[in-house]
Amino acid sequence: MKVYNLACAHEHHFEGWFVSEDDFLSQQSGGGLGCPICDNAEVRRLPSAPHIGGRASPEQLQPASVTTEPAQTIALSNADHGQLEKQIQATFMKAMRDLVNKSEDVGSSFAEEARKIHYKETPERSIRGQTSADEVSALREEGIDVLALPEMPLLKNTLQ
Repeated sequence: MKVYNLACAHEHHFEGWFVSEDDFLSQQSGGGLGCPICDNAEVRRLPSAPHIGGRASPEQLQPASVTTEPAQTIALSNADHGQLEKQIQATFMKAMRDLVNKSEDVGSSFAEEARKIHYKETPERSIRGQTSADEVSALREEGIDVLALPEMPLLKNTLQ
């Protein structure tokens, strides 16, 4: 099994698992790959360092001494900025997966179901679905809390 670091044309980074290099190239050239965030099909492989297992010496296993200093503002290098972006993206993806797993997809009946829950015509539960911007405004005017999220492929299909 080959695990590759991938990115789409919008610089969303993610991981892909393939049987072989040929499997990756076949899926890439055949349009079988898509970004799990934006569904962009222009996916490329990123350079990555192989994981080489080795034994650590006893000196390497000892914790380093740590000196704490007051927090300060620092400028991030491009590498640090990229790592921070990856962490933010991973946190966002986890939150979206949690939302999907803990809510019921009511599809285009979202506004109707939200009203039924608000007016206690049906049991309270977390729901998600699609509705128009006008309906979102109307729901908010009725005192119904609504959070608009971007439409993302991962909200339709879980990755695992």
